[in-house]
Amino acid sequence: MLIARAIAQQARFLILDEPTNHLDIRYQLELLELVKGLGVTTIAALHDLNLAASYCDRIYVVNNGTIRAVGTPQDLLQPDLIREVFGVGSTVETDPSNGKLHISFFLDGGIGSKRNSLAP
Repeated sequence: MLIARAIAQQARFLILDEPTNHLDIRYQLELLELVKGLGVTTIAALHDLNLAASYCDRIYVVNNGTIRAVGTPQDLLQPDLIREVFGVGSTVETDPSNGKLHISFFLDGGIGSKRNSLAP
């Protein structure tokens, strides 16, 4: 595994492109815990906003190839920005059990609305 090689070589930073893609949730969490525990600067492309909220200190939100916003998960991952960039509604809450953000997503108009229906 490339991360093991980076650890063995005592890399000072990591660049990861979708490191959790195709992993079951347990392994996603274990991998990100491992990387966070290394204490090295890491740049990671993540599409899962809940994982980004849980493991990233700073987030760069990219929209159409342009950096749209930079900041902490708490500052950036808010309903207005999520709607603007990703085109979905959301609720953002802090989980009282661990203090991390949790984001729920929904299509505007809700389930069954004509605008969001997959059927013709």
